[in-house]
This record gives sequence, structure tokens and C-alpha cells, in this order.
Amino acid sequence: MPIIELTLALYCLLLGAGIGLLAGLLGIGGGMLIVPFMMHLLAGKGIAPEHLVKVAIATSLATILFTSLSSVRAQHKAGAVRWDLVASLAPGIMLGALIGAQLVGAAPSRLLECLFGVFLLYTSAGMLRAKKPLAAGETEKGLPSRVGLFRFGGLVGFISAMVGAGGGFLTVPYLNARGLRMQSAVACSAACGFPIALGGAIGYVWAGRDLNLAPGMLGYLYLPGLLLVSAASVLTAPLGVRLAHHINTAQLKKIFALMLAGMGTYMLWHASQA
Repeated sequence: MPIIELTLALYCLLLGAGIGLLAGLLGIGGGMLIVPFMMHLLAGKGIAPEHLVKVAIATSLATILFTSLSSVRAQHKAGAVRWDLVASLAPGIMLGALIGAQLVGAAPSRLLECLFGVFLLYTSAGMLRAKKPLAAGETEKGLPSRVGLFRFGGLVGFISAMVGAGGGFLTVPYLNARGLRMQSAVACSAACGFPIALGGAIGYVWAGRDLNLAPGMLGYLYLPGLLLVSAASVLTAPLGVRLAHHINTAQLKKIFALMLAGMGTYMLWHASQA
């Protein structure tokens, strides 16, 4: 029996190509899309239903190992990454991601589907809501100490590992609200994606170490899907970046946000039917 069927391999490549294009076009991570689509693609492929959402979350998170590298390389060349902040955030991120992966491994699948559905609805609302300008006399908060950054990193890693995302939905607004310009906040968030993915991947391999879910699995990671989705997304992300300079992405973001809301609602409905 092959590790991955040809049809499934083609779907994973298409999923990765779409994720990379949207990431470059809209500046979003792909985890929020990979999880529901990966669940659908792997249904009926021998993975027990109670493990399906865990495999999708783990595989989604691990793709960031590859996609973050190309992004960080470009951000570093532009001088936008504050490596001192990344160094303070990374240890907490790794620890939080490791712990989060263990809790996902032990959690009921219905609870995880509900959590992910709420995450999609929250992300959708954030994309639709315009950023509120500072009131007269109001100033941005300063950056916390190294201990404060470690604690916040732990929170980012924990939540990201629970939902299979890169943490930008937390890191970018946090750093920007504390005085870091948006370009640097985005760059630091991209750099933090690697320790999030590394800690989460190690955690999911360990959490599923005693399971034999299906061919091509390493713990909760579905390796063929991970490699194919990552390879395709890395190739199409630059195309999305180029397209972003030629089309109006504001309306596209609104459409995408509504799509996320629909997917989040579906995940909550699906969890209620289990």
C-alpha cells in the first residue's frame, strides 16, 4: 500500500499552492485553512475519527517550519526583524508549544473542533474590524521586560499549538500596540513562527509516539501531506506577493474573512453532530 495515494498527493499540492498564494497576497498564515481541508482530505484514509483533527492541527503547525524560513529571509534582508525581541520570545514560545501539543493529544476531538471554530470566528472578526486609532492623549504601551516577553511567548506558543497557527494573530497586534512599527511587528511574528512550529512539531511527535495511525505518520504528523503542502506553498507565496501590488486586497480580505466565518460556523456545527 503506498504511503500516499496519487489523488491525495495532488490535492495536497493544490492546497499548498492556494495557501501560499493567499499568504503572499493577504499576509496571513495558512493554518486556519490547512486544518479543515486536511481533515476533509484525510477522512476515510484509515485515521480514526477521534484523531483526525489532531493530525490536521499537528500537520498544519509543522508546515510553518518551511514557510517561515522564506519569509524571515526576506524580512531579515530588509532589516525589519528585531532579533533581540525574537530571542526573548522564543524560549517561552517553544515551551508553550510543547505543552500545548500534549494537551491537544489528550483532549477530546469535539472540544478541539469547537476551539478551532471559535478561533476562525475570532480571526474573521479581527479582519473585518478596522483598527481603532489612539484617542487624544493616549500613548502606546512600551515593550515589557525579558521576563514579560518570555511569559507572552509562552502564551503565544501554547495557543498556536492548540489551533495549528503561526501566532501572528497574537504577536503582531501585541508588538504593534507596544510601539513597534507594523513592518517590524510582522517581521518578528514571522521569525517567531519557526520556534512555534518546531516546539509544536516535537510536541506532537512525542504526544503520538505510541500510536500507529496510518502509513506515513510520525506521531500526529502526516509527513507526506506536510512535505507536499509546504513545497507548493513556498513556491506560490512569491506570486501572491507580486499580485498584491497590482490588485485591491481590501475587498479580497473582507471576502476571505466571511469565508473564515463560514468555515468556523461549520466546524462548530460539525462538533455538535459528533
